[in-house]
Amino acid sequence: MPKTPKPYSPSRRSLLRAVGSAAALGALAGCGVPAAYVQAGDRAGADLSATDKRLTWANWPLYIDTDDNDATKRPTLDAFEKRTGISVDYIEEINDNDEFFGKISPALMNHQQTGRDLIVMSDWMCARFVRLGWVQRMDRAAQPNVAKYLDPQLSSPTFDPGRRYTVPWQSGITGIAYNHRKLGREIRHVSDLWASDLKGRVTLLSGLDEAFALLMQGNGVDITKWTAADFHKVCDQVQTQINRKQIRRFTGNDYTKDLVSGDVLACQAYSGDVIQLQADNPDIRFVVPEEGAELWADSLMIPDLARHKTNAAKLIDYYYDPEVAAELAAWVNYVCPVPAAQDVLASAKDKDTAALAENPLIFPDTTMRKHLAIARDITSTERVEFAKEWNKIVGL
Repeated sequence: MPKTPKPYSPSRRSLLRAVGSAAALGALAGCGVPAAYVQAGDRAGADLSATDKRLTWANWPLYIDTDDNDATKRPTLDAFEKRTGISVDYIEEINDNDEFFGKISPALMNHQQTGRDLIVMSDWMCARFVRLGWVQRMDRAAQPNVAKYLDPQLSSPTFDPGRRYTVPWQSGITGIAYNHRKLGREIRHVSDLWASDLKGRVTLLSGLDEAFALLMQGNGVDITKWTAADFHKVCDQVQTQINRKQIRRFTGNDYTKDLVSGDVLACQAYSGDVIQLQADNPDIRFVVPEEGAELWADSLMIPDLARHKTNAAKLIDYYYDPEVAAELAAWVNYVCPVPAAQDVLASAKDKDTAALAENPLIFPDTTMRKHLAIARDITSTERVEFAKEWNKIVGL
């Protein structure tokens, strides 16, 4: 577990980059579904796990623990290989949800192997894989740690009731970050972003899937069952704030630079990013607005025809051992999907590591959890229309 703050690493949350991308994906999810959908009985291939002790895992950059003295070593993964005899080809090849979808979708829609046994995608993209039948169902009887320790609040999203096809890798919160010292007051509501003393000093996230839920919550919407009317109302409100020049710009992960420089005083932000920024600037605060904030996850999936499904399932369950989950959480600093890891961290001999157990942005407390919700995902029929409307507003 790390004993010193890590240098800032970019978020794994990605943005929907262009209308063209949204339209293409919408067309696939709409017109292409009958041809692309894979029936449940056709998803499994020959599993070579018993005789071929390896697997290939595609993940995002900087999303696993590394040794402080040797970045090529990954302590938790190295321990898994030693414990099980399974060799893991770990590839940091996912930089954007849509980009990676485009990379492997031709194989999946044509019922071919992807060359990967395990992938990590944001839940809004996981929903697309599950609907298309492109990932395999997992056997929880063979994953006792997942069954026992998975955070109940993450255990049954609308797109995957019971988490049979997906398992959270890490989770996080989309809320508001602000510079308390420079602003000179607290932020408690989403509507505080529209205050006159923040004119031109506010940024919002540019990605549709990343931005809309928090803004709806500011309107008192239950994001587990939002409607098209709720979405259009948010778009109208954002356009009004653009016209008022309240919003400086729309951002991807680069919102952190504006916040650190002081060009921006308040912004939509991810909890994991703010933990890292606070190591250098304690004046930066993260708030879950009183109306609520979005709880999200990036999740593990086993693609159709994966040749090492059993090995992949073992690795997933390994990371749900509270001891392992604690070691990972101490490094990545996102919301840990294994609440039992909190007690492990609390008992750490290193005081800085033990202090992480009390950080509500890694282990949300009961009060904070009451204000967190998982947004229902955007359906395939909604996506093309909504993406065009949103991207026009934000200039994508």
